[in-house]
Parts: sequence; structure tokens; C-alpha cells
Amino acid sequence: MTLRVGDKAPDFELRDQYGAVVRLSTLLHEKPVVLFFYPKDGSPVCTREACAFRDAHEEFISAGAEVLGISIDGAESHEAFSKKHALPYRLLSDEKKEVLALYQIKMMLGFMPERVTFVIGKDGIIRHVYNALLRGAKHTEEALAALHKLA
Repeated sequence: MTLRVGDKAPDFELRDQYGAVVRLSTLLHEKPVVLFFYPKDGSPVCTREACAFRDAHEEFISAGAEVLGISIDGAESHEAFSKKHALPYRLLSDEKKEVLALYQIKMMLGFMPERVTFVIGKDGIIRHVYNALLRGAKHTEEALAALHKLA
């Protein structure tokens, strides 16, 4: 079972596709965060999801939110994926699966993480959770709707 609406979002620190350290609590001092966990750089559904977040990025900025993607892929894979699809947000590497564990993201078939998106308020409280493996682009719609409710 993943975390639920009303739960405190666990803090974490991971590196992005360029090696910069990103700490959730630092971002939350400034704005809400949309945190999307996805299985694999370059897979068809993950690419649609990542591109949907890219295409709606200006809407997320207008809503005052930061978008972060997390997978177990390494920084090199994230950098190539980000450049290939012109992704304007940071992709974080959780190769040790520590943040996946904090957020109670299950591994399907023993090797592939679930696709789950969290909308986290500036207060660190989870305001929305959406879990749908095969509906990658729907994660963007769900996150934007939740952000509009926060405003």
C-alpha cells in the first residue's frame, strides 16, 4: 500500500540527471511538488508520461509547482532520456530504491516499480495520489487538477 492523502511526505535527497542534489524539504519551503514515480526511461508508456509532463510544464509553473520524476535508472540514462525528449524538469535517480521504499512503491514482477504520482503541498502533506500503470499521460491531468484544488 502506498502513502495516502493526508500523510506526511517522507523527506529525501537524491541526485538529478546532471548530478545536482535535490532535497524535497528544501523545495517544499518554496512551492508544492508533483512527484511522479515511473518504471523505466525510454519505455513507451514512460515516454508518453514524461512527454505529457513536458507538454504541460508551463501549466505546472503557472500553478506554482515543481515537477520531479523518479525512477531506478541512473543519472546517465536520465540525462539521455531528458535530452532526447527535451524534458524541462529534473529526473532523480533512486538506484538503491530507498525513496521507493519510503513512498511504499511496489515492485511489479520483482523488477519494475509502480507508476504513482503524488501532489505534495508546501506543508509537506500529500494532497493527491494517482496510481495507474498503463495510463501514463493521465498522471499529468490528475496532478494539474489536484494543484488547482490547492490554489
